Amino acid sequence: MKALLSKKNLFLRVAVGFALGVLLGFLLPEFSISTKVVGDIYLNLIKLMIIPIVVCAVFCGIANIRDGALLRRVGLRTVLLYVVMFVISAAVSLAIAYMIRPGSGTVFENAPKYEGTITNPTISSFLTTIVPTNIVKAAADGSTLPVILFTIVFAVAIVSIGEKGKPVVDFMNSLSAAMFKMLGCFMELSPLGVMSLMAYSVAQYGAGIFGALAKYIACCWLCCIVVFFLVMMLPACLYTKVPFGKLLKACGKIALVTLSTTSSAATLPTTINVSMEDLGAPEGISKFTLPLGCTINMCGGACSFCCLAVFVSDFYDIGLSFGTIVFLVFVATLINMAAPGIPGGGVVLGASFLSILGLPIDLMGPISGFYRLLDMAFTTINLEGDVVANLMIAKSVGEYDGAAQKSSEAA
Repeated sequence: MKALLSKKNLFLRVAVGFALGVLLGFLLPEFSISTKVVGDIYLNLIKLMIIPIVVCAVFCGIANIRDGALLRRVGLRTVLLYVVMFVISAAVSLAIAYMIRPGSGTVFENAPKYEGTITNPTISSFLTTIVPTNIVKAAADGSTLPVILFTIVFAVAIVSIGEKGKPVVDFMNSLSAAMFKMLGCFMELSPLGVMSLMAYSVAQYGAGIFGALAKYIACCWLCCIVVFFLVMMLPACLYTKVPFGKLLKACGKIALVTLSTTSSAATLPTTINVSMEDLGAPEGISKFTLPLGCTINMCGGACSFCCLAVFVSDFYDIGLSFGTIVFLVFVATLINMAAPGIPGGGVVLGASFLSILGLPIDLMGPISGFYRLLDMAFTTINLEGDVVANLMIAKSVGEYDGAAQKSSEAA
């Protein structure tokens, strides 16, 4: 019991809550539906943290980049490579998700319905939306994109004024620590919230919900595997000439840590060590690109958000237009800068992502019940992407030669 109540075993308590919710849904359906208010409160707490977490994570991610010389040398190409990798990963994930359609083809006792409005922006309306007249009102309305844009500009301005901005950076770092502490406290309520939402889902939709969730998990893992080989391994081996087996072995060492911790931040020391010791990546570039990648390079996030959007839209039988799909990739690219490097942080960002698109977030409750299984895949792909990007950036500035690694391996 002591081990179950340990802070590091939150996912086990969530699993227990998930199982109890399933039992309640089958055995006491009327009671389960009437107690959905508990799950609604849990979802409201997640919504409550979206704006503070986004502001703190985006600001600190930018403001804490100290090495200006290195930033000028490799910063632009690093960010561009991260964005390109993310967009390609999103395109691959969307293609796979639309082939599998994890939210379709399931028979429900009561077909889910959604009466909201899906975001289908034009270029002019989008530009008008992300540049608000009142940032406080935008934050109060839960408009995440304007808040992200304002935070990026604000962080760059603070960094540009040097020492005068240090008190603001220190304050925001402290505020970030406090916000993530609050998020951790709210996540402790996940077992109760998941139990309530799972009980409601089973009572409302019947056993069909399990088929849909199983397809969703399989779809996410398949996307991550395809992205790993197609977007990461193949380009890295072709461009840097690093031996396939050597790179795969190094990535395997990192995967052992990410699968157990599901934390990018906790795995960062291993990522840096493996990149330099096993793959021969240069120290200066590795210690810049890898921490930066830990914050903004989230190819696993591309798999996560794209599969989530397709799953939820199909679950509620909502069609996504081409414009909305382009918009969701853009939103996913921006919002991933705010991805917290902690286990389960993706639940909060997933809810934020769905809210921006105008999709219902109710399924985040059942999804959070097994999010550990998803987070293992997403975090692993995030870190493997950092390793590959690091080698490619080093190669682009003439500080890495994969062919030499092959020679040393043969020797």
